[in-house]
Amino acid sequence: MNAAARKIQRIYLTLTLGNTLAASFIWGINTLFLLDAGLSNLEAFAANAFFTAGMVLFEVPTGVVADGWGRRVSFLLGTATLAISTYLYYLLWQLSAPFWLWAAVSVLLGLGFTFFSGAVEAWLVDALRFSGYEGGLEAVLGRGVMVSGVAMLFGSVSGGVIAQATNLGVPFLIRVGVLLAMFIVALRLMHDVGFTPERSGRPLQATRAVLAASVENGLKNPPVRYVMLAAPFSAGVGIYVFYALQPYLLALYGDPRAYSVAGLAAAIVAGAEVVGGWLAPRIRRLVRKRTTVLILSVGISAMNLLVLGFTRLFWVALVLLALWALVDSTGIPVRQSYLNDMIASKQRATVLSFDSLMGSSGGVVVQPLLGRTADVYGYAASLAIGGIIQLIAVPFLLASRRQHHPADRANASTGAADAESLPS
Repeated sequence: MNAAARKIQRIYLTLTLGNTLAASFIWGINTLFLLDAGLSNLEAFAANAFFTAGMVLFEVPTGVVADGWGRRVSFLLGTATLAISTYLYYLLWQLSAPFWLWAAVSVLLGLGFTFFSGAVEAWLVDALRFSGYEGGLEAVLGRGVMVSGVAMLFGSVSGGVIAQATNLGVPFLIRVGVLLAMFIVALRLMHDVGFTPERSGRPLQATRAVLAASVENGLKNPPVRYVMLAAPFSAGVGIYVFYALQPYLLALYGDPRAYSVAGLAAAIVAGAEVVGGWLAPRIRRLVRKRTTVLILSVGISAMNLLVLGFTRLFWVALVLLALWALVDSTGIPVRQSYLNDMIASKQRATVLSFDSLMGSSGGVVVQPLLGRTADVYGYAASLAIGGIIQLIAVPFLLASRRQHHPADRANASTGAADAESLPS
């Protein structure tokens, strides 16, 4: 990696660190925050579903911003929107607002995150290629996962401890402050390199063009299509599990107000992300095909959820949580590297945003479904059912594997052995 590429990587890791730190202050206590505001389990996860619905609704329009106005502009809009919507969440909690207001602000939160999805990763890949970097993306994206894990570790633990020492609203105010600081950092450091925005004076026409490009370069491209079709099942379940573990672990622990325990759950996920980001490029060197890693990651994660659903011991649940997070985070850099190597630069942000849309669409359905299951049968049953739903992603990944796209073997080490149990 030359000096220019190292600079791009440093900026990417800085943005990842700040963004994840801001977001993670509430990750450990978000579900408890919603329940404390007077929402039921169904309403709390329905609010999360409206958040993911906002991501589905705005992925394509914000893709127009990223490709037409630049990835930097998209990032800045994202930080501003998230800061405003997070503060509105805090106000709703203070007022014990009705559910429809939570739903509306949750959609606004989803809008904020869509400005990030695809844009930052596309900025990184284009800038690295422009700088002359020709190595595998797993190494850089893996470092991003590691940095994200460190930030999440600090933010989630701090958020839980601060909430227990003060109240559940303070971590939301801290998040607003960090987001405003990241706006200033991005304004100074982030500049579009290796990419020229194509601005359009007709937003609706541009949105239709972006949607058409997403379909043409995504769903109509078989190996990409099958990876995208797997996303609603794997990502949708993952979103639910992360937030359901907070009240689930508190119930096992026996103290519903031990908010630091909820922060500990998020911290374990964060620590697993650090290890998973470190493992990803190393595991990649042991196998010929990226889809090997993806299929094993989804399959093992799903089976782990099934076991977690039958666990009644707090410390055993923590170990299973760590294993679930480790396997899942190891597959993330490999999946994103696989997708990026199948997408042209011009449509990169567009297709990556559409991929995020597919994952979010699963969350819209899965979260209220499993939330209602938790209301009726308990969190343990909802986790086990989530594992069954996640297994549906495996056949789609196998279908992508059978397309034999060169990206499946890209940057593989010479002599790497593939898993014999998987079909070629």
